[in-house]
Amino acid sequence: MNTHPVTYAAFVGIDWADQLHSVCLRPADGQTDEQHPLPQDPEAIHTWARELQVRFAGGKIAVAVEQSRGPLIYALLQHAHLDLFPLNPARLTKYREAATAASGVKDDPFDAQLACEVVRLHPQWVRRLQPAAATVRQLQLLVEARRGFVEQRTAFCEQLGSALKCYFPQALKLVGELHSPLCAALLRRWPTLAALQRARPATLERFYRAHGVHSPERLAEHLALIRAAVALTTDAAVLGALPLQVAVLLGQLEALRPALADYDRRIAALFQAEADAALFASFPGAGPQLAPRLYVAFGADRARFASAEDLQCLSGVAPVTRRSGKMHLTQWRWHCPTFLRQTFQEFAGCSIPHSRWAKAFYQLQLSRGSSPHQAKRALAYKWQRILFRCWQDRQPYQEDIYLATLRRRHSPLIPLIDAAQNIAA
Repeated sequence: MNTHPVTYAAFVGIDWADQLHSVCLRPADGQTDEQHPLPQDPEAIHTWARELQVRFAGGKIAVAVEQSRGPLIYALLQHAHLDLFPLNPARLTKYREAATAASGVKDDPFDAQLACEVVRLHPQWVRRLQPAAATVRQLQLLVEARRGFVEQRTAFCEQLGSALKCYFPQALKLVGELHSPLCAALLRRWPTLAALQRARPATLERFYRAHGVHSPERLAEHLALIRAAVALTTDAAVLGALPLQVAVLLGQLEALRPALADYDRRIAALFQAEADAALFASFPGAGPQLAPRLYVAFGADRARFASAEDLQCLSGVAPVTRRSGKMHLTQWRWHCPTFLRQTFQEFAGCSIPHSRWAKAFYQLQLSRGSSPHQAKRALAYKWQRILFRCWQDRQPYQEDIYLATLRRRHSPLIPLIDAAQNIAA
């Protein structure tokens, strides 16, 4: 039975693909499905959407697809008569298994038919896609892309460290962070220990000073290490191949450095122009990277989440409870937007050194046997309630007010907070 709040003239399910989508359409007053392919081509997609508008006299059409972004979604969002309903891929998989008696059948037209059936017969399973404001969506794309580039940088650094350990392990102590300009400059100029040891001490000292190392103790330490270092290997095969690999990885890291700086500038400019920028920047530990990510997680539409619980479930921070007979399990929520969950857990970790109650809560969780990861996830769950309340009230976070609230409620965190403050005093 159709219980959509909107009366739809037709229902569409799309099994998307890189080049050719499978489409299933059922008119609201029809009894049979219409199936056809749809090329991933701008002209074809817009022509198809306009034909639907003419055919159904401008009536609303519900379109279900296993995506919430991507080229197909971006194209369909241009047509106001199409309401898009992103489907959870795991839910559609379970629905397919039930429909095929778990036979393992997988067919694109059949999946399109199932998507159409879900949006037509089970509206309680889906939620209409309501795109955020353009600036919020742009900021979201930027912060997600930046995170992807940071992960690439981490991967390149791991490969670089692995290569250096095989022939020049002393470099790991001489260059600091592997993605730093100092690292690139030193290994470009002296790619092996033998080359580095041929340099005069005065040359090395000038080099380090030019790259920001001015401490006499650190300079002396580096020079002593270089003088006393013993080559791990003199194998010509290793020394002929690995420095080339190191040079390639340095090139990758050097290309990422200005790109990340450009992303940081663009993100900061967009974020500072938003009305809620000061609100999200007020949270301890948020900083220039996490404050925009927190803002993107919430958006500007206060009606987006009915409660903090909605956000906790969407982000995967809220655990899942399973009951069957005497069995009662609480487990990790697997199906959720990964980047969204990462945002809250990373913020929780960064808040620990900057928030007295967050540090006390984290330590309490550890004392109760939680792993650091579990403790941070529990802390993220707490923070989400606070973030939601501040967001709804349009009020920046104030640590003293929250501590006073904890004290009024006789929170078990208060003795830990007071003890830590006495030690610090």
